[in-house]
Amino acid sequence: MKIFPAWNKILGINASISGIDIPLNANPDSYISAINQMVNDSKCRGALVTTHKLALYQHAKSLFQEFDDFADTCREVSCVKIKNGKVSGFAKDPISAGLAIKDFLPNDFFDSQNEVLLIGDGGAAIAIAWYLSSLPRPPAKIHILGKDQSRLDNLFKVISKRVPQIEVSISKPEVIKTIAQSGKALLIINATGMGKDLPGSPWPNELAFPKNSYLWELNYRGSLEFYHQGKSQEKAQQLTVVDGWDYFIYGWTLVISEVFDLEIDSKILTELKAQALINR
Repeated sequence: MKIFPAWNKILGINASISGIDIPLNANPDSYISAINQMVNDSKCRGALVTTHKLALYQHAKSLFQEFDDFADTCREVSCVKIKNGKVSGFAKDPISAGLAIKDFLPNDFFDSQNEVLLIGDGGAAIAIAWYLSSLPRPPAKIHILGKDQSRLDNLFKVISKRVPQIEVSISKPEVIKTIAQSGKALLIINATGMGKDLPGSPWPNELAFPKNSYLWELNYRGSLEFYHQGKSQEKAQQLTVVDGWDYFIYGWTLVISEVFDLEIDSKILTELKAQALINR
């Protein structure tokens, strides 16, 4: 809310931002109502979707006239565009996740058969797994842990078609411990929402992170317990710990570019990043 007005000036658009807040696990009518509210507002150009990407696709699919390939395949919507009465849905997260990962993960990280531990079963988890499975040299294995078996089954169905080295499981401390003690460096990702939407961390407090691992906390605001767990072990375990700030920037700029039909080149992106940092 603080950053968008400043970005307006850089991008040369005259727009305001307002939120539609939907509780976690809301009833299906909430998502239908949100889309109808936007369609019936002649000034509304679209929306960035945060924590309801899978639910929005599932419950309001019939109100969209088109989806991009990512949205249809991953069955999620992170960007809503309304133009000339036409409602379009996009899944931008595979792109924004890829850009963020490239910023902190060495290109040769998976050359040594390193693996990924992705904790979470929502839209962000699908997007990240999609990106990682598309790499020229993908991870030796992608472990995905979640709380909802039906979501895990869907995630496995989508990603296993692209790369066979994927395992899904209900998230439990003993499962995390087994993966962590394999002796391999890992890319460990908190895509659960814990630390922002929910308190706590999915990582057991008493468990050491594997040495030389990269920890990615998708959240950039909130209590960030997972991030702080990583920082407390950063030197001892030789970790690289990053939050979700760049992921947030890439996500928003991709959606703004789509909704307002703008081209955001590297120069403008640098300006937007600098302005956002002032208001962080």
